[in-house]
Amino acid sequence: MTVSDPEPHGNQDPEPSRTPDLEPGGGVPPGSTPPDSGTTSGLSAPEPETRHRFPLSGWLTLLAVAVIVVIFVVAIFGILA
Repeated sequence: MTVSDPEPHGNQDPEPSRTPDLEPGGGVPPGSTPPDSGTTSGLSAPEPETRHRFPLSGWLTLLAVAVIVVIFVVAIFGILA
């Protein structure tokens, strides 16, 4: 599904012939600030659908880490005892 922009924006850059303090080649003299380009609002592409739950692979990873931590804690208590 493609959503077209209802208002075409065209070129947002300022016209060089009507820009004050613009030197040949596009530079500006010291102390001058070049004009900003116009901005467009909104996103360039639709955002992907986000998940509303934690994935199964995440739960399995957390379980594996918890098991490894328990094994290390038991081994440390076994060595120190």
